[in-house]
Amino acid sequence: MPSRAQRERSDRRRALRVLAGAPEGMTEAIMLARGFPVSLLVDLCVAGLVTATPEHMVAGGRKVEVVRLKITDAGRSAQAG
Repeated sequence: MPSRAQRERSDRRRALRVLAGAPEGMTEAIMLARGFPVSLLVDLCVAGLVTATPEHMVAGGRKVEVVRLKITDAGRSAQAG
């Protein structure tokens, strides 16, 4: 059974891999729906591996604010090696 630290590293690599495959990034809601905890997403941002940018969208005729996550060059380097 993997240790907590091993699971966290695995989740971190998986999150970076998912974001690397999305040229336009993904919303925070999609990442949460994929099972990534908020704490992991925050850690990736604080580490400079991911950027979080607020955006406005129209959904159901209403304007809503979402947060778009995109991998950085540092994140690509970390994901690659």
